[in-house]
Amino acid sequence: MDSGTEQAVRSRYRVLALACAAMFITVVDLTIVNVSLPRMALDLGLGEDALQWVVIGYSVPFGGLLLLAGRVGDMLGRRRVLLAGLMIFTLASLIAGLSTSTTMLIASRAAQGVGAALIAPSALAVVADTFPEGKERNSALGIYGALGGAAASVGVLAGGFLTDGPGWQWIFFVNVPIGAVLAAATVVLLRGRQIVRRGAGFEPRSALAVTSGSMLGLYALNRGVVDGWTSATTLALAAAAIATLMVFAWSESRSRTPLIPPSLLANRPVVQANLAAATGYGSFFAFIFLTTLLMQQQLHYSPTKTGVVWLLTSGTGFVFAGLTGAVLAKRFGPRRLIGLASILMVVSALGLMVIPQHPHFEVSLLPTLVIAGVAVGLFAPSVQIAALTEVSDTDFGAASGLMETSREFGGSVVIASASTVLLGAHADFLHGVHGGYAVIAVAAALGVIVAIPRPRQRQPLTKRAATTTIGGSHEH
Repeated sequence: MDSGTEQAVRSRYRVLALACAAMFITVVDLTIVNVSLPRMALDLGLGEDALQWVVIGYSVPFGGLLLLAGRVGDMLGRRRVLLAGLMIFTLASLIAGLSTSTTMLIASRAAQGVGAALIAPSALAVVADTFPEGKERNSALGIYGALGGAAASVGVLAGGFLTDGPGWQWIFFVNVPIGAVLAAATVVLLRGRQIVRRGAGFEPRSALAVTSGSMLGLYALNRGVVDGWTSATTLALAAAAIATLMVFAWSESRSRTPLIPPSLLANRPVVQANLAAATGYGSFFAFIFLTTLLMQQQLHYSPTKTGVVWLLTSGTGFVFAGLTGAVLAKRFGPRRLIGLASILMVVSALGLMVIPQHPHFEVSLLPTLVIAGVAVGLFAPSVQIAALTEVSDTDFGAASGLMETSREFGGSVVIASASTVLLGAHADFLHGVHGGYAVIAVAAALGVIVAIPRPRQRQPLTKRAATTTIGGSHEH
């Protein structure tokens, strides 16, 4: 390898490190706050409703803006959008740590969600921009997926350490130096890497409809768990979300510049990847949510011990994600690995669905946590590889935003479903946990179905002859 090539490789992996770190802080912030809520409530006098808003104040704008943010990155350049997201996220984190009131904390959490929504699809699109499709991109997405899979469980660990140590404010303050360094690195490392879809645009009506519809849908899922699925509030929010998303679909069908490029919707691997992202990430996020509750409420683990135990899953996932990107994806194909990962998540959920009242860690928890780690290690890079298959470089942002949106909605739906079953058990917590894992197993099983290839349609004889003469047909 000559010095010029070596320098180019080093430059690409510096960009990968930047993208991974940017993505990592946004995912960590989805879970890091959970173990700190009791301390926040005590220090700021937060009621139960306010505590809910500390969580959903971040997740609703984050999930709702992902699709629009990805497309804006295509139009304005991922460097600009990533930098803007990091600056918003960093400033909002500082304000959150300094919060002295409920309003100040919730508003800053919402601003963090906006910044994170700008970061997430831009970071993934930057990886796709930087590495050519094939072995190099697969290896890069293996690393990216490994860190993404580990981030949620690392958030639980970091939240416990920081809350028990310097205080809950530091779950936000820690983002400030990290965000500042990443913003500076974005300016330096992504100079000259600006890929912009010249002349592109989108209907403002479509952007408003999909963003508001997504936010209403995510909030409806939250209220369904808290207020009940037949409550007037939940039904009104769900109806508003459906109506708004129908306006989005109508607007897109008539637009010359749709927010979601038609080429993505016609790309079978991309569509399958997004369906798989909803079921696979949904089952994994719900698995983290429910198992964390199980450890703390049934097994009486401290927040710090809970986070340490989760290192089993994140460590295993990191190893297998690296193997997936470097070797397995090319040898077996993303679709097969997605199917295998889904089967392993079913096995993990079924293992905890029969957990006894007084389980032994080595027998009941250890195997399921390791299997879940293997599952996410196989799944995360595979679904990202598939979601970017045969996508134009000017559409990477839209493809990334679509995949991130599928992930967040899948997680919200499966967590809401598992929570509903858990709360429906009332005093019998363990019975509710068993039911919640049954929901997770069903969601993961849907991923197996999504991964099954559709049979190719037979072409007429004359058309087959024509395509063969031109140079052969291609299977996507």
